[in-house]
Amino acid sequence: MSDYQDAAGVAVLARQIDEWLANIAEGNPQIAAIDRGTSDDTTRGDPRWYVRMLGEEKDVTTIWLTLGQRTLRYETYVLPAPVENAEQLYEQLLRRNDRLVGAHFSIGLEDAVYLRGELVNALVSEAELDRVLGTLYATVEQCFHRLLRIAFASRFTN
Repeated sequence: MSDYQDAAGVAVLARQIDEWLANIAEGNPQIAAIDRGTSDDTTRGDPRWYVRMLGEEKDVTTIWLTLGQRTLRYETYVLPAPVENAEQLYEQLLRRNDRLVGAHFSIGLEDAVYLRGELVNALVSEAELDRVLGTLYATVEQCFHRLLRIAFASRFTN
């Protein structure tokens, strides 16, 4: 189990993440905005960042970073639940999971497809944040249209 951080330790790491994200965004035209709030899924109101990245395959990818007392969780919404070819889509996602490092595809609310991962707080650094953002962004960019064409195939036929 990872080490527990008290509120003061989480606050220090949150300030560092603010600085690191500002550094990463500086001069990076893919990052459209960085906003900070709190998670809505806990009574503690964990610090949460929303990093909006402009893409070519998917217009905007928003990556949520949520800092807990033990881990930094990260995720992005990829696409809604498939309306057709669900088995083929899930097979594709599982095969892609086999090649991913530090992230995995999962099914979330309303059976939507997400890309998620987490780091123990002791490993969070500017370089790791950059890697996380890059991994999630690149993965969505590489597979978005392929997954969309599987999950909504009839909308792409002429």
